[in-house]
Amino acid sequence: MQKKKWLKRVTKFFLLMLLFANKLQAQTSQRLNNDWEFVKQDLGGVWEAVRPVKVGQPEELPFWQKVSLPHCFNAIDAVDPDVNYYQGPGWYRTNLTVENPYGKGRTLLHFEGAGQKTAVYIYNTKVAEHVGGYDEWTIDLTKAIADFKLLPVFKTQFKGKIPLIIRCDNSRDLEMIPSSLSDFNVYGGLYRYVNLIYAPQLSVDKVFAHATVDAKGNVGKVSIKARLFNPDQLKATQVNIAIVDPSGKSIANFRKDISAFSGDSLLWETTVKSPKLWSTDVPQRYTVKVDIGESSLSERIGFRNFEFVKKGPFMLNGKRLLLRGTHRHEDHAGVAAAMTEEMITTEMKMMKEMGVNFIRLGHYQQSRIVLDLCDSLGILVWEEIPWCRGGLGGPIYQAQAKRMLTNMIEQHYNHPAIIIWGLGNENDWPGDFPEFDQQKIRAFMTELNTLSHQLDPSRSTAIRRCDFCRDIVDVYSPSIWAGWYRGDYTEYKDVSLTEFNKSDRFLHVEWGGDSHARRHSENPDNALSKIKKGGGADERAGDASLYGGAARVSKDGDWSESYIANLIDWHLKEQETMPWLSGTAYWPFKDFSTPIRPENPVPYVNQKGVVERDFTKKEAFYIFQSYWTTVPMVHLYGHSWPTRWGSEGEEKMIKVYSNCDEAELFVNDKSVGIRKRNSQDFPAAGLRWQVPMTNGKYTLKVVAKKGKITVADEITQFYQTAKWDKPAKMTLEKVEEKDGVLTLEAKVFDANGVQCLDAANQVSFTLVGDGELIRDRGTSIGSAKVQMYNGRAMIKVKTNGAKNVIAVQSKGIPTVFFE
Repeated sequence: MQKKKWLKRVTKFFLLMLLFANKLQAQTSQRLNNDWEFVKQDLGGVWEAVRPVKVGQPEELPFWQKVSLPHCFNAIDAVDPDVNYYQGPGWYRTNLTVENPYGKGRTLLHFEGAGQKTAVYIYNTKVAEHVGGYDEWTIDLTKAIADFKLLPVFKTQFKGKIPLIIRCDNSRDLEMIPSSLSDFNVYGGLYRYVNLIYAPQLSVDKVFAHATVDAKGNVGKVSIKARLFNPDQLKATQVNIAIVDPSGKSIANFRKDISAFSGDSLLWETTVKSPKLWSTDVPQRYTVKVDIGESSLSERIGFRNFEFVKKGPFMLNGKRLLLRGTHRHEDHAGVAAAMTEEMITTEMKMMKEMGVNFIRLGHYQQSRIVLDLCDSLGILVWEEIPWCRGGLGGPIYQAQAKRMLTNMIEQHYNHPAIIIWGLGNENDWPGDFPEFDQQKIRAFMTELNTLSHQLDPSRSTAIRRCDFCRDIVDVYSPSIWAGWYRGDYTEYKDVSLTEFNKSDRFLHVEWGGDSHARRHSENPDNALSKIKKGGGADERAGDASLYGGAARVSKDGDWSESYIANLIDWHLKEQETMPWLSGTAYWPFKDFSTPIRPENPVPYVNQKGVVERDFTKKEAFYIFQSYWTTVPMVHLYGHSWPTRWGSEGEEKMIKVYSNCDEAELFVNDKSVGIRKRNSQDFPAAGLRWQVPMTNGKYTLKVVAKKGKITVADEITQFYQTAKWDKPAKMTLEKVEEKDGVLTLEAKVFDANGVQCLDAANQVSFTLVGDGELIRDRGTSIGSAKVQMYNGRAMIKVKTNGAKNVIAVQSKGIPTVFFE
């Protein structure tokens, strides 16, 4: 009997220990996603967020709304065509259950990014402040929590929980970067994850694991430094380090007792013979695990050797690699900057699917999730601080820039994907200050360049578009927008070579142009006839305007997907014949919101992306895929072009984009021939057919072959021969209904009822009833105001099972309704 009791007690003890161990592991870091409240305005003070609401008193003001994190002030208003986006304070509050499993441990709050100025309170006590919307930061809540627990309200009003209140503020401030002149929204809110962390009394704050390898990949070296979080100044501790290879095998171990630990102490240096290399095709990573006392921290590293050859290309692991890049903003339909981990993962995987091996993160330090994905997917990175436009501010401004550069490098130091630290963007753009002194900008750029190399000598520095600073940094990217802001896209190679010859190390980031998704053209290159060649291809003051100045495609073109298809196609074919080119990065991958473009076809959206703001692919996505990927693919141009037009019997070009060796086109089930792919045969690498068309419906199918693999694509289009006059009337009809959501399409016709297929009228959708327009998404079918694409425009409506009347209006055309 006694033995059974003893076994029962022992079993219970071990179960409790196991439960405690699991609890310790599960709760050492916790995302605080749920149970938040938010108010989009300022309070009179923090007391208004914590004061008790007494029974019988009027409802608490202001009205708090329930939200989850990540959350952005500007999820909707960033692309609302009728307002300027909100810039000001907003408050968040939640009540924490704090159960630190460590004796004498610390309770920390870790921000992965919050915009733009942030103040943190426990109850009515301010714990910390931070300026900067993009770097990570951590604060110690331990004392503030202990002090609050002594107050009676801890048990009465808050029932044993800890009130956490956070004020974020994205108000305009000339002495803060980035400038509000920037071509992107300076968002507000807790738009990245916030984590509650329980740390032992002594814990690892940061691990700096520097991995190097020679160009031949024979010998790898690892140098490991660490920084402790040690507020109680403990002395003796034991350090254990393990290195695990990509297959999970432990290949090196280190153990040492340390009596004193200060600063960033070098713990261990070791070599790895013939390491498995990190590359864009096979991104193999090692794990470095550092245990100090009760604290443990793991980092992923990679062995790779890179070089920007002076007056030459880019080399990775001893071989030339053409950098095939794009750009990213933290921005998405319906959430703005508050992208979830799932959204970010989808976006980065789409980039890799398109063939990207390089990305510039514009124009600020981005989420750790992005960098982890670049490491695992094999995407090389240029990451930069948000010193963007406006000129140069004073001491506060400059201190923030240095602090953000330091934080960016320290926080992302271990990522093998990163090859460039960006120091600025368009710093030749004045406007925020009365003084614009090039020499002072040069002096500060030099300070940043020196600081970057002190913090990390292993990576290059770079800037884009500031010619009077091009000699300061390691790699320079001039402004080249051939065929958009200046010049003709056929001048791209010559202009690039001229710029290449001016710099020791040249990399071309930012090229392309805007395209209004779903808009297509039968004569997309018409605007080029107005362009004066030989005048350069850089972007100059006023070029982004839709009015005035010299002829340019950005102002005089049709903003069709058809034109951008040709521009991209030409650039990509030329890049294959430029052996001196290190690489390029198309601007950007995804459409994004901007406060300085209210008159674009989708208001407040920079529409240069190859996908829309909700991940809907434009035609351009497949053009990149046809040049940059190896998995067999084929794509008929025109999936979002339901009706083409022209004369009876006129020959029309059918274009196919594919990475296959050959393709055969079928028109209404009849073959019109096989074409061989030749990347230098523009357009569409020779995969094009001239097909005479008559009025009616066409089914187009392409079958492409690559070795023994066959792929196919098919679309249906109508060909219209009837000519139209000016728009005179509209229709509004349902084209789809699914799960309580209607898709409505407005079309514009002339007085004789012929659809105006080149019409680009702006239309406005409104709703009366209990339903909801799915608007303010910043997409071609998700905006209450939008320019038509080929005489049509669409909007989605949640009916909510109720009666609704939707109207569509356009200047000079009678309004129509749909009930």
